Amino acid sequence: MTTTQQLIQYKQQGRQIVALTAWDYVIAQLLDAAGVDLILVGDSMAAVLGYETTLPITLDEMLYHAKAVRRGVKQALVVVDLPFLTYQESTQQAIHSAGRALKEAGAQAVKLEGGYPAMLETIARLVQAGIPVMGHVGLTPQSVHQIGLRKQGKTEDAAQRILNEAQALEQAGVFSIVLEHIPNELALEITKKLSIPTIGIGAGVHCDGQVLVTSDLLGLSDKQPPFAKVYTNLREMIVNAVQEFAGEVRERKFPG
Repeated sequence: MTTTQQLIQYKQQGRQIVALTAWDYVIAQLLDAAGVDLILVGDSMAAVLGYETTLPITLDEMLYHAKAVRRGVKQALVVVDLPFLTYQESTQQAIHSAGRALKEAGAQAVKLEGGYPAMLETIARLVQAGIPVMGHVGLTPQSVHQIGLRKQGKTEDAAQRILNEAQALEQAGVFSIVLEHIPNELALEITKKLSIPTIGIGAGVHCDGQVLVTSDLLGLSDKQPPFAKVYTNLREMIVNAVQEFAGEVRERKFPG
């Protein structure tokens, strides 16, 4: 099974890391069979559950789906997002939430958004407690009401702040960092300066790996972010298949 240390070795070897999101046993099993290195049970799953943002999803909902994902995975590293207000209140709260992800869901790591000072202290405590942590800077969806969903790090000051956060997160002990929706040049600079892998989403080709939301990749989402790529249109295929089935039922051709 893939480990956090292997991902760091992949960066040293120049081997690109492939990451995708999963929300149930079937999807996780398929991604794992396809050879994905890292499977993220992301709070982006909020869209799969019908929420408009990532903010409403609860830790219990995340863990319910994370358990199903974990049952479908044999090789990939499973990382679980800690949702909004399940780790920001205190270090104790973060340890409790992250501990549940590892203990109840069988995850091997958790992901937290942000690199501000209080978060750095929390991450350091989590790592000291034996809980591997993935960082996340740039566009952080849990801060949607504060920063929106626009590209981050476009000014010199903003880019420097994100670079500083990434370096501070490495010092705090994260094994990897997601760089979301930032300029390619900034992602390249961060990737060069860190000894841990960067995983990009809307951050260009210079990161040590790439992650996409699987429902975007498969064409299941009704709205895709500008940096996503649709590799197939399952949404259309499913609608067509169901319409064909419905037609056969109504015409008494099925079963036949």
